[in-house]
Amino acid sequence: MKYLMKNALIAGMVAVSMVVSAAAFAQGWSIAAGINKVSPKVQSGDLSAPALPGTKVGVDSDTRPIVSLSYAYNEHIAVDLVLGAPYTHTLYGDGSIAGVGNLGQVDALPPTIFGQYHFLDAQSKWRPYVGLGLTYAYFRNATGSGALTALTNTGSTTPTTFSVNSAWGITPEIGVVYEMQDNWFADLTVVKSYLKTQAIFSTGQTIDVTLNPVSTSVALGRHF
Repeated sequence: MKYLMKNALIAGMVAVSMVVSAAAFAQGWSIAAGINKVSPKVQSGDLSAPALPGTKVGVDSDTRPIVSLSYAYNEHIAVDLVLGAPYTHTLYGDGSIAGVGNLGQVDALPPTIFGQYHFLDAQSKWRPYVGLGLTYAYFRNATGSGALTALTNTGSTTPTTFSVNSAWGITPEIGVVYEMQDNWFADLTVVKSYLKTQAIFSTGQTIDVTLNPVSTSVALGRHF
């Protein structure tokens, strides 16, 4: 009888431990840090007159560290705020000026807040999820090159400067979390932001650009 009671007590303690563990993962705060690569999928308009017809611009990729802060309301619903260091993107000639090379650089800060739905239960090792977010892309430190001046202000010794309008965009995401020991986890995420903006040059010319970047991140985090 004592043996049965002892086994029942042990089984009960294990069950309680599992429930407490599940609750810890199901609700509360999490923080993670990792790296993120932003790859713009550019569709460029034409540079406004005076310009060679078909003058377009391309934008290269950049990789930077990120941090995220999440709050899980229950085992399925969470809110996630993602912040990172400024991304530095190089602009280059495209369209009729493809091959011109570096036209300038601009820094981008795109903080994003997501609403997420996590599949499976809180005790699962692998937990895929989907999310929908809102991104604010803030552009700063735009710097033009000599090639940009030659293209937009031919024969002038005055360098062409430019600015890029900040923009809001919708950002869907898919990802998967791998739960490890002691509340640690790994996170792999792919997102796409739908962003349109306009660059304005000191010469009075403008160019509309659809950026629509795809971002891929890997992070290590901990539940609290």
